[in-house]
Amino acid sequence: MSKDSSTSAAEQPQRRPTLADVAHLAGVSLGSASRALSVPDQVRPATLDAVNRAVAELGYIRDGAARALASRRTHTIAAVYPTLTNPIFAHSTHSMQQTLWALGYQLLIVSHEYHKDDEAALIRATLERGIDGIIMVGTDHEQEVYSLLRHRNLPYVLTWSVDESDYPYCVGISNFDAAYRLAQRVLAHGHQRIAICSGASAHNERARGRRDGILAAAAEKGVNVPEQWLLERPFSFDGGRDAIRQLWQGSPRPTVVMFGTDLQAMGALDECRRLGIAVPGQVSIIGFDGIEEASMMQPSITSVCIPAHEIGKHAARIMVSLVEGEPVEPVGALQETIVERESLGPAPA
Repeated sequence: MSKDSSTSAAEQPQRRPTLADVAHLAGVSLGSASRALSVPDQVRPATLDAVNRAVAELGYIRDGAARALASRRTHTIAAVYPTLTNPIFAHSTHSMQQTLWALGYQLLIVSHEYHKDDEAALIRATLERGIDGIIMVGTDHEQEVYSLLRHRNLPYVLTWSVDESDYPYCVGISNFDAAYRLAQRVLAHGHQRIAICSGASAHNERARGRRDGILAAAAEKGVNVPEQWLLERPFSFDGGRDAIRQLWQGSPRPTVVMFGTDLQAMGALDECRRLGIAVPGQVSIIGFDGIEEASMMQPSITSVCIPAHEIGKHAARIMVSLVEGEPVEPVGALQETIVERESLGPAPA
């Protein structure tokens, strides 16, 4: 046989190790090997150690498709985020992934980058991959999204907000209440000329809650926010920069600008530096989210710290309980923290 038509032994594809190979090498029964991999807390430590060593030596990887067919579960949870560019979501994702992993599940992350019209199609494609449950950001979603989940009888958890929903499995803060309390702090510094820059409020109850909370606190003090000072800009550095440029072209000018995210506030602070606008001497800059980077700015940015780690942890635990049919205790609204820093000063005369 010619060299071209033959294949050397070294080139032969290696046989994939099986669970039976693991059991044989570990010196345990097939059932014990299976239990060690599926429910390790229910086998003896010596058996678990032997199986783990055999798995490592053989390079054994369980057949996920076969496992899913047998259990009717993929042990995969999807999380849909509006963006992956905001660091605040990374904190939540980390806690969510760690909690799910400890409970025997993996996390699949997808993002629609605030293109809410694409959310239903994105979720449909995610469902087709095979997942056991889904975690979504916010309470405002298209009816098509909820119809998809109901049709598949798929459990879901809503995060970051408890506003505008009576769904029992919401894990987050009241954005309205947090913004209301933040605005009270701003008003206590004597500010009467308040501008608000949120993200797009359509299909985003978080943006609406933060805007409306500020407006409610201002109205209680008899402070009116002019229509031209109610801006909607992307949740990005450029969104904040653009807001400052627009506000500074008019007269009179606000003494404080309250942003929907720290990213916007950081971009606004950078634009103020470029234009020679003193912060907080001429205008105070307020953020929302509490990302660590905001505390490193000069001046450091006053913000609302969202308990992102707790949101991720609670959402993961509730999700697994729903998947496994265990009783679930609703968490209720989590508590934000207002952190006053150098970017908030007294209203200039």
